[in-house]
Amino acid sequence: MFDRSRPLNHRPVRPGPVLYWMNRDQRASDNWALLTAQQAAVQSGQPLLVVFCLQEAFLGARPEHFSFMLEGLLETARELQDFNIPFIVRQGNPDRAVLAVAGQIQAGLVVTDFSPLRLPRQWRQDLAVAADQAGLAVWEADAHNIIPCWLASDKLEFAARTIRPKIQRQLPAWLTDLPALVRHPVDLAGELLQDVSGPGARAVIQQALADLALQSASDGRRQTLPPPGPAAARQRLSQFTTESLKEFDRRNDPNLPVSSRLSPYLHFGQISAQRVALAVQAAAQGEPDLATPAASFLEELIVRRELSDNFCFYNPDYDNWNGFPAWARQTLERHRADPRAYRYSDEQLENGQTHDPLWNTAQLELRDTGQMPGYLRMYWAKKLLEWCATPEQAQQIAIALNDGLAIDGRDPNGYVGVAWSIGGVHDRPWGERPVFGTIRTMTYDGCRRKFSVDDYIRKGRYRRDG
Repeated sequence: MFDRSRPLNHRPVRPGPVLYWMNRDQRASDNWALLTAQQAAVQSGQPLLVVFCLQEAFLGARPEHFSFMLEGLLETARELQDFNIPFIVRQGNPDRAVLAVAGQIQAGLVVTDFSPLRLPRQWRQDLAVAADQAGLAVWEADAHNIIPCWLASDKLEFAARTIRPKIQRQLPAWLTDLPALVRHPVDLAGELLQDVSGPGARAVIQQALADLALQSASDGRRQTLPPPGPAAARQRLSQFTTESLKEFDRRNDPNLPVSSRLSPYLHFGQISAQRVALAVQAAAQGEPDLATPAASFLEELIVRRELSDNFCFYNPDYDNWNGFPAWARQTLERHRADPRAYRYSDEQLENGQTHDPLWNTAQLELRDTGQMPGYLRMYWAKKLLEWCATPEQAQQIAIALNDGLAIDGRDPNGYVGVAWSIGGVHDRPWGERPVFGTIRTMTYDGCRRKFSVDDYIRKGRYRRDG
């Protein structure tokens, strides 16, 4: 399983406990980063310790999103205890906190999660540099993608059609069953564990949850979110494969409950995309009626998700104008001065107070539940391009709303979804239109041809009123 990891500095592994810095993938089972750390520890006869670092509000996320994460971490902490793997929580700057813990236990290796996003990459880079000066090896392991991002492709891919053959060629070697975590055979010395644990992970998390509850209450508006944690994620996966998978090809109709609704769990790493893919494959095995919807789902789960990580990994401008392809920047520049029929304030947009009832309903669903149907996310973002003064403003408002309101915000899928909708990323030129130029458009009438807009709006009003 070391083939899923790579070194972040040039230090060899030295004798001492192995420390796993859990970040993007917050689960005990089916976690390649944790499995990599355990294998390294077992081979050298060393203890294994897991550390998680709590941050202040991250990219505008709501208190409920942090509560969802923390409730999941409580479950993960209990599972790790069953495997004789201590779990500790630190607050503050992650790279400094992790290095301090590594120094306390005299670690020989730090293993951490892969993420293509700017801030986690900076944390890892700072840790690797500081650890190098201390003579400590640091590795990262990609437990989020089925094929490690840097191996799926070694360059920025133009579109799904360019990365798909690479993924399909490599997938059989990577989409295998996952080994089980084992009860760790080596204990961390009692006195050392007591010194490094401090008040205890559960106490720290419970206090953070209490603080978030007060913050959410004072905010005056609370989102209704799905149940958190790895167990809830596994239950949701089971429901999807047995009840909804057969209808997945009808997912563009937001009136139908056929989507997997696994996005929050995948975002916080409470379930493994590899485990999800294996479960869907198993459900479709020998079931001809499930072959097509299963293939459609796996295209989104594997090809599209890994394409998003590819874009954010190889394009440092994944969340700004400079990340758009040249043809898109050129056409948007030509139409920069086109008149906008409607303009709205940030407050009007957040509260769904536009002339468009479909957009308003989708936005209020996002505001009140932290989620929005996938098809409508594209429509939602494209309308912002139509209503904002500039493409740059549209992109930044879309990102701010998605990062702040969506439970799966602050994610490569979100940044790429906005960039596709507004800046033609992974798309091609279409017919010329005002404001959009040759960026693909989506219209209210087009949505009416796809599904019953009136039913969606009516149900949305019922949800908010009831």
